[in-house]
Formats: sequence, C-alpha cells, structure tokens
Amino acid sequence: MAKKRSTDSEIEKVAEKLQLLKKEVHRGIVGQEDLIDGLLTGVLAGGHILIEGVPGLAKTRAVNLLARACKTSFRRIQFTPDLMPGDILGTRIYNQQKANFEIVLGPIFAGFLLADEINRAPAKVQSALLEAMQERQVTIGNQSHNLPEPFLVFATQNPVEQEGTYPLPEAQLDRFLLKVVVPYPEPHEEEEIVRMVIEETQLPDIEQVLTLAELKEMQELVRDVFVEDRIATYATALVKATRNPESFGLPLAPFIEYGASPRASIGLVLAARARAVIAGRASVLPDDVKTVAHNVLRHRIIRSYHAEAEGVKTDDLISKILGAVPVS
Repeated sequence: MAKKRSTDSEIEKVAEKLQLLKKEVHRGIVGQEDLIDGLLTGVLAGGHILIEGVPGLAKTRAVNLLARACKTSFRRIQFTPDLMPGDILGTRIYNQQKANFEIVLGPIFAGFLLADEINRAPAKVQSALLEAMQERQVTIGNQSHNLPEPFLVFATQNPVEQEGTYPLPEAQLDRFLLKVVVPYPEPHEEEEIVRMVIEETQLPDIEQVLTLAELKEMQELVRDVFVEDRIATYATALVKATRNPESFGLPLAPFIEYGASPRASIGLVLAARARAVIAGRASVLPDDVKTVAHNVLRHRIIRSYHAEAEGVKTDDLISKILGAVPVS
C-alpha cells in the first residue's frame, strides 16, 4: 500500500477549502447534501459520476455551480434519441479548398463534461464515451486526441422506468466511479426552493474557490492518503460478497445475477480516500469505506429477474452485505 505522505496540516487546509467550495455551491442549491458530497468525492478521486433522479431535482444545476466554483472548462451535451457519436466526439470534414479532410473536435473536449439525460440516447451514442472515460482520449479517424486534465464526466439520467429511456451498457456503467441517487427534497426544503426561484430566477454569481492547478494538487493529495492493509482487505471482501454472498453466510445469490468487478474494489478505496480528505483526515477509516459503498456498488451489481420480481432493491442488497462483512 502507499506510504503515508499526506500530512495532517495539508489535509486540514484542503478540508477547509472544500468547505468553502460547498458553501459556494449551496448559494444556488437548497439541501441535497448527499448529492454535493458525492460530487466532491468524485472530483477529488478523479472519477466519473452518474447522477440519477427524476427531472427537476437540480442535478444539472449542481454540476453547473460546481464547475463555476472550480473555474474549469465546462460543456453540456443534451442527450436525445437522434444524437450521433460524431456530435459528441467530433468528426472529419472535407475541406474543398485544401482538398483534404480536417478534424473538427466535438464538445467532449472540456474539463467538466455534463452529459445531460444520458439514457435518452441509444446505446451506440452512450458507448461512444467508453474510450474517453477510460483512456482520457478520443479517436477520430486514425488519429487519437488527448482530453484535458482533469477530464470528468458528470452524467445525469432519469430512472429507467420512465418513458423514452434506454438502460446504459454494463461496460459503461462500470466506468463511473459513483452513482448518486437524488431523492425528492424535504417539504421545508421545497418551500425554500420556491422562495429562491421567486427572488432570483438566474444562477447566482459564484465565486471561484479552486483553480485548475489547486484541483490537480488535491487529486494528487487524495492518492497519497494512507490506507492500511486491513482497509484494502475489507474493501475487496465487500466486493467479493457481491459475487459469492454465500461465503459470508448471506442467502442473496438468487437476487444477484452478476457481482461487482475489480474496478469496484479500486473505486471503494479511492472514494474512501476522498471522503477521508473531506473529513480532514490523512488516513482512511472503515467508516469511510462504508460511507461510499452504496454510491460505488449500486450500479455495478446486476440484479436477477427474481430480485426485480420480488422488489428487492440494489441498495437493500448492499446494506445486507455491509452488515455481514466484518472489518478484519
């Protein structure tokens, strides 16, 4: 495991900066603490984030506010059924004057990419993001083009039960570090939202809290947060339990078609490191792993038909696994 290089003083300074960042984002968002914490966790860990919720829950607004506070290049792509891969990645266009083909880069070339309502586009378009999300590059024709650093995809999606949605391919889902589910606001929060809209219909002026250089430094700091061997063992045991629940005394095999991949084990440790930094600590605790477990695992566990028929939710399965797998 990585040696402890991140000092307490470094972590404390970052944690203070992150609190300022949260405060700035909250100028335009009421409530949604879990959403904002999930966004910060993903950004610090350098991982892509899938945000699921019905329309009108400020998913797009939250990403927009965060991008403004971080002052990174930001693009939004509205996914629709008629969208083509070239509309995202770019394409080759014939130049009649020069008698050759020229490459026109698409809107994917941004630090923060908001893929809005990603599951309203067919699988061919969704799969066009695979190389970009994994390799941080795009191939157009026979040429590869590096994406900006850092490059993060924030994809919003509506629940798959809604009309006009397509389920994302499993290979693409696995490339999202986190899947954050956004619930309806509490009644008092909804009243405050209405008052906010009455008073100010536009996004508030957001102050820049982080520079691009500072964001990169924070991401490097997260990778140096100390992780004990027992924490890594615990993270891999949680993932193993999604594949072989019976080895932990859990009768969940009939409800799980496929368990999580090794990317989930890596994701648990990486996201737990980010959570430790947000909490102002230079080392990871088991509770950090537990805190991020639902967001890291919920999109990587494929439920069986039996689970769907019985109404067993993925989050219920994860909660049972967390309750059964001990910390070594």
